[in-house]
Amino acid sequence: MNKSASDDELENNSGPYNQSRPQTEEGAFEVRITPGQGNKVIVFYIDLSFVFLLDLRRCDMGQTCHACVKYLMFTFNLVFWLGGCGILGVGIWLSVTQGNFATLSPSFPSLSAANVLIAAGTIIMLIGFLGCLGSIKENRCLLLSFFFSILLVFLLEVTAGILFVTYTEQINAHAKEDLKEGLALYGSQGNLGLTKAWNIIQIDFHCCGVLNHTDWFVAFGENRVPDSCCFEYSRNCGRDRPKMWWPVGCYDKVKGWILENLVMLGVFVLLVLLVQVLSMVFSLTVCLRARKDKKNMYV
Repeated sequence: MNKSASDDELENNSGPYNQSRPQTEEGAFEVRITPGQGNKVIVFYIDLSFVFLLDLRRCDMGQTCHACVKYLMFTFNLVFWLGGCGILGVGIWLSVTQGNFATLSPSFPSLSAANVLIAAGTIIMLIGFLGCLGSIKENRCLLLSFFFSILLVFLLEVTAGILFVTYTEQINAHAKEDLKEGLALYGSQGNLGLTKAWNIIQIDFHCCGVLNHTDWFVAFGENRVPDSCCFEYSRNCGRDRPKMWWPVGCYDKVKGWILENLVMLGVFVLLVLLVQVLSMVFSLTVCLRARKDKKNMYV
């Protein structure tokens, strides 16, 4: 049979598309598409080994980062949970041994140190439990519950801070009047916690009364003060030794102490807010990764 010119070129490798035919190596894939006339050849050359190694490296890095975030979140929430247990234990101990210790305000009789610690410890324990179990199990429901719990606490803290800054004068005025009313309960039956709290504050801060020692005159109905108002504590020194009484009120003393340590308190508040923000970010990261892994299982 007679051969055409194009067939001769293909056999002799002298065609324009067959002068340098690529060699196939191990791990490579070669595809040739030849038109009907045989004058065009398209070659796709893909190095599968390179693509596989690149994809494997990305996968390993992603899994490593995910594991770091997961166990970092678990460790943090474990410490968080243990701290909540400690706070709850201290609150229960105060409630059993000291009664309503540090209940200074008659308007909020339940706002004692013991009750505040018990409530705070319980909330911290629950949030820490959700974070620990949700991170280690990668349970989306628990992780989302943890996220919204932290978000709620964060919003409440920010709202309380804004309200406090906005209504500082009104809060100061109400607190002073409320504390003055509470002085009348000093030493009365059923108010052992308030009595102990005022004694400790007056001794530690070297102060007497809310604004000054005359606040006690109104509360007692006579010119006397508790013995804890004296420079040197002695029995009945608050009755007949006015020159030994502290002249400064406790409200200004405590307020001055807070202002002196304002930087430290501000740093502490910022660290708490930062930890809460990071907790929300970590929980969302683990939750989204768990969702992605669940989708890949069904692909």
